[in-house]
Amino acid sequence: MLPGRIIANLFATLFLAAFVASVFFVFGRPLWPERHAKMVILLPVDTMATGSLRKACIEPCLPARFDLRLAPARPHG
Repeated sequence: MLPGRIIANLFATLFLAAFVASVFFVFGRPLWPERHAKMVILLPVDTMATGSLRKACIEPCLPARFDLRLAPARPHG
């Protein structure tokens, strides 16, 4: 192999490595997505805020209003 071809292949390899590195640097993300766990934390049921069974009611007696601060947020995704 001629020395000129060796030098040309070396420069081509270095150029390809620099191009791949610049693509990762510019876009800042890997080619495959990073996996995240999706978790929902359920709070214990508060019978006074959600609903209760009373002896006077045949069906479940619900309160006049609900406290939405006790409800967990919807999961994203």
